[in-house]
Amino acid sequence: MAKNKLLRMDNVGIVVESLDDAISFFTEIGLKLEGRATIEGEWAGRVTGLGSQSVEIAMMVTPDGHSRLELSKFMAPPIISDHRTAPVNALGYLRVMFTVEDIDEMVSRLTRHGAQLVGEVVQYENSYRLCYIRGTEGLLIGLAEEIGNK
Repeated sequence: MAKNKLLRMDNVGIVVESLDDAISFFTEIGLKLEGRATIEGEWAGRVTGLGSQSVEIAMMVTPDGHSRLELSKFMAPPIISDHRTAPVNALGYLRVMFTVEDIDEMVSRLTRHGAQLVGEVVQYENSYRLCYIRGTEGLLIGLAEEIGNK
């Protein structure tokens, strides 16, 4: 019997307070809004285990079309926990990392939109320049610039 195989990673989900602000922030990074919809009802709650729910989602896609972020704003049930201020060594899902063309330009652009550099931009050997930023709503975002292939 053939072994079932993984086909792809579909998306990473991020729960936000303001869908509009999150869409603007990730658009500034370079993602495109693929679609926006409200998902309601008992059937959706059966998947999440939340019972009847109402959530507005926005699907953001990277320029290459391979990676997606699903941004979610829950109207019901109410939010019960907030992990946005967790430090980088906290357990669980932590951040999403984007490879960018020019990390200094991207950090400069995002800080003009309210983002804050967590530490500093550092170089790893002759391959990457890396940093973490806190973006809209304090979301932790990693940025990487490949330098070995230039």
